Amino acid sequence: MMLREWTMEDLDGIAALEAECFSDPWSRRMLADSFLSGQFYGVLLEEDGAIVAYGGVGVVFEDAEIQLIAVSEMYRRCGRGRMILENLLAEAKKRGAKRAFLEVRVSNASAQMLYLKCGFTGLYCRTRYYFDGEDAIVMKRELG
Repeated sequence: MMLREWTMEDLDGIAALEAECFSDPWSRRMLADSFLSGQFYGVLLEEDGAIVAYGGVGVVFEDAEIQLIAVSEMYRRCGRGRMILENLLAEAKKRGAKRAFLEVRVSNASAQMLYLKCGFTGLYCRTRYYFDGEDAIVMKRELG
């Protein structure tokens, strides 16, 4: 298992895993635009040459937004998502962020549990946030 920062060459693999994991995936173009924004940091986990998990965070001044986290289904619930999240939070703090935010589907209980275990708390609900009409829970963590 190798944890490393994204490169442009990884975008096809990340887009494929994004499509595998989500009903409303980011397009390759959206991933590339975030990657090239100058405020973005992305990290991924590779196993046997395949991308099995990735994440991305944007940092603007004192706020970080966890934009993406995905783990291939066969690698879930064994610490890979937490490893990605902790790496993103550490990098955000290094870049000057004081707090981190994220949105999570109200139906995604396993992701909510991960975020709660990692110190996030729920702030409020965004009604009909996702393209299919599902609500999102906005969560926050102080970075200290």
